[in-house]
Amino acid sequence: MEDFYELELNVKGLKTLDESLDDYLSVEELHGDNQYFCDSCGTRVDATRSIKLRSLPDVLNFQLKRCVFLPKTTMKKKITSPFCFPGELNMQRRLSEPSQLDLIYDLSAVLIHKGTAVNSGHYIALIKDENTGQWWEFDDEHVSNLGHHPFGEGSSSSGSKVVRSEPVVCQPVSERVEGANENHVDVHLPSSEYYNGSNVERFTSNDAYMLMYNLRRDKEDSKRKDVVHDVNNMEIESEMIFFNDDIFLPSHLGKDIKELNRSYLDGCEQFKLRKNRELDCISERKQEVRSLLSEAPVPSLEEPFYWISSDWLRQWADKIFPSTLDNTSIQCLHGKVPESKIGSMKRISSKAWNKFFFKYNGGPALTNDDYCMTCLIDGAHTVVCADSYRDRRKSLKGLADDVLSGKLVEGTYYVSKSWLQQWTRRKNLDAPSEADGGPTTSIRCPHGQLMPEKAGGAKRLLVPEILWLFIYEDAMKVKPDDLLGCSTFPLDSEECPECSDALSEVACLEDSIRARKLKERQNHEKLALGKSIPLSLDCKYYLLPSTWLTKWRNYISPSGKNASSIEPEILDGVIDSLKCEKHLRLLERPPDLVCKRGSIYQKGSATDGLTIVTENDWKWFCEEWGGIKEKGLSVIVDFSNNAGNELVGSCKEILLSEEPCGPRDEENNEIESQRPVVRTFPEICEDCIGERESCELMQKLNYCDKDISVFLVRGKEAPRSILEASESMFEPDRRASKRSRKTRSFVNLKVSASTSIYQLKMMIWESLGLCSTKVFGKHKMLYFRS
Repeated sequence: MEDFYELELNVKGLKTLDESLDDYLSVEELHGDNQYFCDSCGTRVDATRSIKLRSLPDVLNFQLKRCVFLPKTTMKKKITSPFCFPGELNMQRRLSEPSQLDLIYDLSAVLIHKGTAVNSGHYIALIKDENTGQWWEFDDEHVSNLGHHPFGEGSSSSGSKVVRSEPVVCQPVSERVEGANENHVDVHLPSSEYYNGSNVERFTSNDAYMLMYNLRRDKEDSKRKDVVHDVNNMEIESEMIFFNDDIFLPSHLGKDIKELNRSYLDGCEQFKLRKNRELDCISERKQEVRSLLSEAPVPSLEEPFYWISSDWLRQWADKIFPSTLDNTSIQCLHGKVPESKIGSMKRISSKAWNKFFFKYNGGPALTNDDYCMTCLIDGAHTVVCADSYRDRRKSLKGLADDVLSGKLVEGTYYVSKSWLQQWTRRKNLDAPSEADGGPTTSIRCPHGQLMPEKAGGAKRLLVPEILWLFIYEDAMKVKPDDLLGCSTFPLDSEECPECSDALSEVACLEDSIRARKLKERQNHEKLALGKSIPLSLDCKYYLLPSTWLTKWRNYISPSGKNASSIEPEILDGVIDSLKCEKHLRLLERPPDLVCKRGSIYQKGSATDGLTIVTENDWKWFCEEWGGIKEKGLSVIVDFSNNAGNELVGSCKEILLSEEPCGPRDEENNEIESQRPVVRTFPEICEDCIGERESCELMQKLNYCDKDISVFLVRGKEAPRSILEASESMFEPDRRASKRSRKTRSFVNLKVSASTSIYQLKMMIWESLGLCSTKVFGKHKMLYFRS
């Protein structure tokens, strides 16, 4: 059992409303592959499925399914075939159980969708006035009278027409349908036309998508419908209270409603009273503010007056209920009025002050005689001292500049060089600031002595005694408790021996590391510079991981952006990791070889795979980085094509020698006519490599929630900026230009290995709003980048 608001009827292949209702209420037989699974029996059985109407509302809505989904094209299409529906509809025989009531419905509204596309068009409404029987068309802000027919007195521009049929009397047909069990069910199959034997108007429309019917009432019900009942004057008859039309409630519910209405009216009255009181209070406050402000001005400075806080006066004028009068914010430490607060107070007359004080109390009262002479004298003294301090600092600043420039080398006290540089650059010269503290903090070691100058950030300078006394005085004024930050180091101060010894050890260690790096760069000159090494036939070479060589090259680099302090791993462990544990064979393939002008070079990435090094380089690496010479991965370059473990190099880049000499040309021709190969010892383990590559491939294929970027380009060809785009172009937060946003759009999607091409297409269309069935069409193309 389910409640419904409307009935959704099929239109495709059907011509009338009766046919759609027959299709909606038809019995579907479930048998064969479409059998029903019975929970009680635990197996699939033959069954029937249908929809039955138990009761109908007063307003019956029919939703005509004009929009259908086409699976082949994955698009929606509108059905524009003509559809016929009556002005009078008998639904009595549509119920599953016979009813004694007359269920005659009259057409009351038709909703129209103009247009052939699903995603566009225009909507209008045709509504019938129940009192006059006139039909009205509502088209946005335009309302038109259509007369007594929903589509006008003749025909309509919407492709609709009116058809008047003759009286038809149809007898109900009752058949017995045998179900899946032994019981028999009576199913009434209504005829396609049953209109109570009277003239029935039929209407046909190509665009109607919703029909609304109102239940017809008898004359007594129509009279009762026009009567408006007052809820507060309900009549109680036989313990029933009648409301609008035929709606009635039990007496106890009516009493509750009357009580709720009474409390609601009381609440409204209280709200009105409270509102009136607040309005009266606001009016009184406005009048009070006008009155007091008119009395506040002082006629003459010779008359006595009072000071009042501007902040309190502002909130008194703004608030309905002001706080207590508060003048403490304009008082100094001596309880008087300082000259520095002159901008935060107002002068008011004695009469106005008496009214303020009488109503709001508070205080304190500050008259025109309550100015603070102590604060005034202190302020004047500060101004005089500031002038004197500024002059002294300017003169000493020139002395400090001479110390920094090296013009003055004689001095008696040490200060930090960086601190003195910042001190000379300060703009505020009126008084000492927080930055003036700690002139010797950076040159004082943790033991409280003078830091060795070779330590980082411990550069110092000698300053004259007059400059040091001025600096020391300012530092103690700013930070009187920071005695350590203002330590005094005279000219004869010695550096801390403990810090000197520690720095010497660090310096020796750094010197040894620097010498070691220099020696390694000399031993491996070409490898350190990343140059290619020409390979010779029948010579022994060794293999090293390219990633290890990159780390080693960055470590021994003297300076630059690639320089690193991280040491590479020990070679013994690195070589063992390149061999499989099962067969003790090589797990990586050596690089390809290429011939250039009669010489053989290795071809490969500098950061991936293996790199061929000379026997001499391998010998030095074993001494420097803990390698065992006998465990090395040796290789031999040859032109033999019959070796069992050989790896053929690439010959696409073989170039002829440009030398005209006969013997050299013969050697070049001999090299170019063959393919260079690499023989490794131990051999390459193809089984383990194939197993590892299969596992890596499976990991790549079993991805989940990975990002791909889809670009929509409006044009015949994709711009090069997309085809050759870098990774930064697909960053979601990267802002694109206005022109780029107009010409193309892109979206980032999450996909997994289980996502099918069909699902991906649907995700793209939903995200980009595409309606075309061709992804790579004539005018729209999609480009992917993962």
